[in-house]
Amino acid sequence: MNSECASTRGGRTNLVTAFLFPGQGSQAVGMGKDLADKYPIARCTFEEADEALGIKLTQLCFDGPEDQLRLTENTQPAILTVSVAAWRVLHENGIKPAFLAGHSLGEYSAHVAAGTISFAEAVRAVRNRGKYMQEAVPVGTGAMAAILGLELDAVAAICGDAAQGEVCEPANINSPEQIVISGHAAAVERAVKLADERGAKRAKVLPVSAPFHCSLMKPAQERLSSDLRNLQFSAPKFPVVCNVCARPVEDANSAREALIRQVTGSVKWSESMQWLVGRGVHTFVEVGPGKVLCGLMRQIDRSKKCLNMEDEPSLQKTLEFLAPNAVIAQS
Repeated sequence: MNSECASTRGGRTNLVTAFLFPGQGSQAVGMGKDLADKYPIARCTFEEADEALGIKLTQLCFDGPEDQLRLTENTQPAILTVSVAAWRVLHENGIKPAFLAGHSLGEYSAHVAAGTISFAEAVRAVRNRGKYMQEAVPVGTGAMAAILGLELDAVAAICGDAAQGEVCEPANINSPEQIVISGHAAAVERAVKLADERGAKRAKVLPVSAPFHCSLMKPAQERLSSDLRNLQFSAPKFPVVCNVCARPVEDANSAREALIRQVTGSVKWSESMQWLVGRGVHTFVEVGPGKVLCGLMRQIDRSKKCLNMEDEPSLQKTLEFLAPNAVIAQS
């Protein structure tokens, strides 16, 4: 499978490439508009999302308002739509990855790209996912915090000491330098204080609306599980490295179960990227809004090339690197 997928049509056959899809937090008003203006396939993706959801998601992505775009139930389908639009433009230009991976929400984008689940069903599923996650914990009850400069074992110990009967758990293991924790607000605040005392470079509570990827999300997981079990999943056409085990899923049932488990499970992003590097991936392309995952890759392995693709200029740079002889398909 790897040797078959490693090459790009008209491009460099010695590059093993992985596409990475961003999660919540990468949103920005105006995202996707440049691609939709220039590429019919991207424009159709936004139209498909509007129809699937019955709301004007396109207008929200392109024009805001920002406070509405930041609402979790809007953010998640919006980022998914921009990411899939970007993927479809790359795919139309003959760029094929060896592997796919997505950070939290981004795992849905990866599965749409892999053909595991249809885009229309995915965009409806993640809108519900956002709604369920927001409703799982009353506002103000939970919190998340970033801990910089401590290893996972040290952060796990801090969470254990800070819990005091409440929930406090590692949520996003983003890089060797950055781990995000999640749980009850008071426990997370105690953990931040302990991290400062135990030598963290920095520890701060994050401005998020809910404590994602911890056991407090169990009610959301149960609701989403029911939804996902009623959807048609297919075997991925490309291996998708899942968050919860940092290994690829290659069949329909494993893909579904991984998406269910990730609601309460930790995002093992650093381990996922290290697994990909160990499989010979030389080039990573962040497909969708922002450069968050490229920033994390610099912390994980600075020797690897990481491109982002979210608009026309970044598309040109990506194609020039991966497929310098490709003919760009646009309107």
